[in-house]
Amino acid sequence: MSGVEGVGLAGFNARPAEEARAALLGCCRAERWAAQLTSGRPYSSLGALQARAAEVLTDEDVTEALAGHPRIGQAPAAGHSSWSRSEQSGVAGADQAVRAGLAAGNQAYEARFGHIYLVCAAGRSATELLAILQARLVNDPETERQVMRGELIKINDLRLAQLIGTEAP
Repeated sequence: MSGVEGVGLAGFNARPAEEARAALLGCCRAERWAAQLTSGRPYSSLGALQARAAEVLTDEDVTEALAGHPRIGQAPAAGHSSWSRSEQSGVAGADQAVRAGLAAGNQAYEARFGHIYLVCAAGRSATELLAILQARLVNDPETERQVMRGELIKINDLRLAQLIGTEAP
């Protein structure tokens, strides 16, 4: 994580720009997105920050952010956000068949769409994540891109809430 988690909204708003930007990059590895949010300070509420985060997120940001997310079911590698480990905790105790299904599903998804399967994994079991993956494999590329964008917004909302030190609604 970035070292400024839980500083509160006033603390986040008052941070030097480089510290705020670095903290935001820990939430979502998209340089332009982080710069937009940093320059938009101060925010009046977590909801205002989350709304702005969704509003400024571009397709290019989504593509860039994918590099900051490990595959579902795989341990985060160096450079991935440390939040991923806790968000994917529902996979930790999965049986071998579900883990194999996730690995095969990840491979099929990447072959079909050309990028990793992104889903807001927080609070979901490995079985749920596998079922969601299988259901999304039938999407056309444009529909899937919109679904993936929505999932990234959910992930960002959770992480921004953790960053500020507030539970997401």
